[in-house]
Amino acid sequence: MTPLAAATNENLAQISNYLVYSSMAVYMLAFFAHIAEWTFGSRSKVARTAAALTSAQVSAPAVQVRGRAGGAAVLDQPKVVTRSASGTRDVPDGPGAAGGTEQGDLYGRIAVSLTALAFLIEAAGVVSRAMSVQRAPWGNMYEFSVTFSTVAVGAYLVLLALKKNIRWLGLILVTTVLLDLGIAVTWLYTDSDQLVPALHSYWLWIHVSTAIFCGAVFYIGAAGAVLYLFRDSYEGKLAGGGKPGRFASSVLERLPSAASLDKFSYRINAAVFPLWTFTIIAGAIWAGDAWGRYWGWDPKEVWSFVTWVAYACYLHARATAGWKGRKAAYLALFAFACWIWNYYGVNILLSGKHSYAGV
Repeated sequence: MTPLAAATNENLAQISNYLVYSSMAVYMLAFFAHIAEWTFGSRSKVARTAAALTSAQVSAPAVQVRGRAGGAAVLDQPKVVTRSASGTRDVPDGPGAAGGTEQGDLYGRIAVSLTALAFLIEAAGVVSRAMSVQRAPWGNMYEFSVTFSTVAVGAYLVLLALKKNIRWLGLILVTTVLLDLGIAVTWLYTDSDQLVPALHSYWLWIHVSTAIFCGAVFYIGAAGAVLYLFRDSYEGKLAGGGKPGRFASSVLERLPSAASLDKFSYRINAAVFPLWTFTIIAGAIWAGDAWGRYWGWDPKEVWSFVTWVAYACYLHARATAGWKGRKAAYLALFAFACWIWNYYGVNILLSGKHSYAGV
């Protein structure tokens, strides 16, 4: 039986649906566990950020001479500090989502465990969908969305496994994954079925899978940029002598410093940018095989290139003009907004040769 004539296994398709809904239920439990982590894991009694900003307003540290009664003078070594993105504040990282408490850490570990369980269930749903039609499980927007959220959570768990301190990302990640899956099962759902002839190519496995991976990692970089903007405003208010609200202090003081978040977002985006370049090249090669031309100004092609240009400008500005901080964060978020528009806006509102959304 040829791939075009392959029948859909309705049982596996239904199992896939059940698994996706089950993963949403577990993600919801993880969401509440993360809320408990932030709520019941009280922040450290020592206001690390405020103390650091207060001391930073004092004159720069220098070598001082301390005299001892009846003894030789002792030289105090200057304090080594790390400058923030703006170069004006010396702020340590917060203690993390749990606030450094035992209770908060327990809820955090439960949240991560539930997130990992939901990831496995969702991944099984993606595999079941693929087996039901014996093809790559990203032939329409519903399948793309489910696979996208699976990869995003997988990337987060890998970073955690590599001992990266990014548990603070868990709440925003689980929240947006639930939103993504909610949109997928409500408005984007498409029955498991075979693809149009143009998509029957090994390039579907290569081109679309790399696009999904790049988007998922770009999302993590964008989340870091958003949190940077909030944390930077918080640090700026403290540095100016202001007093942020109790909620802002409780949450934002636990995040990494603005400088750390700025660096995190940059490293994530820089790491995946070469793969996005490959994604566009692979798409052009596939277009040449399928339609006899490598480039045709199709809306999907145009916005994929616009996204590439936006991220290229972001990386170039940081490397040559020394852009850091808020300007770089805004540019990174604009680039990710281009990616989002290319996915939702182009697929739903515009028409072209890539109109395979299934909605």
